[in-house]
Amino acid sequence: MSTSIGAHPHPHPHLHPHTMLASRPLVLRLLGSVLALTALAAQAAVSAPSPTEEPAVPPSMNRHYLDADVPQWRSIFEGSGREVFDQRFRVVEALELEPGMRVADIGAGTGLYTMLFARAVGDQGKVYAVDISPTFVESIEERAAAYRVDNIIGIVNAEHSAELPPGAVDLVFLADTYHHFAYPQSMLRSMHQALVPGGTLAIIDFRRQPGFSSPWVMGHVRAGREQVINEVQRAGFVYVDEPVKLKTNYFLRFRKLGD
Repeated sequence: MSTSIGAHPHPHPHLHPHTMLASRPLVLRLLGSVLALTALAAQAAVSAPSPTEEPAVPPSMNRHYLDADVPQWRSIFEGSGREVFDQRFRVVEALELEPGMRVADIGAGTGLYTMLFARAVGDQGKVYAVDISPTFVESIEERAAAYRVDNIIGIVNAEHSAELPPGAVDLVFLADTYHHFAYPQSMLRSMHQALVPGGTLAIIDFRRQPGFSSPWVMGHVRAGREQVINEVQRAGFVYVDEPVKLKTNYFLRFRKLGD
């Protein structure tokens, strides 16, 4: 991110020109220090969880992913019978990706959607494979290298931040990931900042409905569809639509309100 500062032709008319020339290096150093501190403060504000935000899920929810057995998880995540795998091409088509777009696949896991996105956005685009698991991120980078895909950037994120620069992406995508967020308010704030104004947040997650959902979903998933919509809208997004009707999952699309 670059910052441009316009200079007034006579910023200090009361100073003698020689005084101005002599003091300029000090002024620039001080200005540089102020900008650096401002940038650090802004990054800290994004990275730190809200002081009043309590963990929304227990630590055990994500612990077993940190040193993941990638082949085992690939057989689970990329196997027939998992709806987000079976419907992956419909999902990608609905996202309306174009060459040159920048996408963040948050909770990328084994890279199922990361690889599909990389093909869709082409050489001029970028796909950030974001996950709290260093093992998953490393495996995605290895997978990309094996397929000679060079537009994927791996990021190991924290539970309270996507670790993406402001305005870095046009689309943030979550597949069966939102219910894993320990700090959903902080993550939503981080994703909001990472998106360009008008950018898209797409969320696929399990339907949590008594009498419909399995006991595993009812015990594992924190929030249902309506609660998720409410949380996301409170974070500065507007609900757009549900572009693909899924059975055991829902697929929500939101737009970031302009800054």
